[in-house]
Amino acid sequence: MPIDVAKAISAEPRSTALTWGHKDIQLYHLGIGAGIPATDPEELRYTLESRLHVLPSFATVAGGGMAVAGGMSAPGIDVDLAAVLHGGQTVELHRPIPVSGDATQTSKVAAVYDKGKAAVIVLRSDVADADGPLWTCDTRIFARGEGGFGGERGPSDRVEPPAREPDHTVERAIREDQALLYRLSGDWNPLHADPAFAEVAGFERPILHGLCSYGMVLKAVVDTALDGDVARVRSYTTRFAGVVYPGETLRVRMWRDEGRVHVTATAVERDDAPVLTDTIVDHV
Repeated sequence: MPIDVAKAISAEPRSTALTWGHKDIQLYHLGIGAGIPATDPEELRYTLESRLHVLPSFATVAGGGMAVAGGMSAPGIDVDLAAVLHGGQTVELHRPIPVSGDATQTSKVAAVYDKGKAAVIVLRSDVADADGPLWTCDTRIFARGEGGFGGERGPSDRVEPPAREPDHTVERAIREDQALLYRLSGDWNPLHADPAFAEVAGFERPILHGLCSYGMVLKAVVDTALDGDVARVRSYTTRFAGVVYPGETLRVRMWRDEGRVHVTATAVERDDAPVLTDTIVDHV
């Protein structure tokens, strides 16, 4: 059944209660590779409750919710889940995320774009607590075989980094157990843990969650280009360009620009195969 764009966009937003505490923050940070070296004062800000700050990409797992799962059950959206890919992600911060919180998430389908052979479904989630707005997430879902319905093609999200050598290049090792730890924050897809399931899906072994790479890269940018200050991040957007496997190494290149950092992430062991592209961190 084709996507009913009008029905999907006009549907009433869905509201969900979100609750999190310092253990959720610490588990998320450990899942994206924080805590090495364990006694480093810079790393203790991610792992020790008395010093804790919150990396903005935590917004993608706060409350254990998964926008992709909820969005695929929205009115007017009837697609083959086997043909669905997480195409891109944006988090916009309205103020720093508190270490513990009770908030309400309001979600809806913000747009559906016709890319010809595929559709791009934009799921928007706004989160606020008693003190006002906290963050907005846009999750871009690429649904193969669902295009060709005559809709708008949508904006281009291609962003090329400056034509010069990067200002910073860092490498981040992905532990063998990284996906097993990260999935405890709420993404239980067996693709990231079960070798037999991964093989059926066409991969040689379980792959790392795209949102784990997303968090690892933001941490690298904050620690390297933003003086370790998570509160400087205003928004973070990326396109998921390829997979990376536990045990591999991410190479993160950064180009400073006025008020933003252009970023790419590649898999070192596979000749710098793209992992994240069209990536921007806007900051103060």
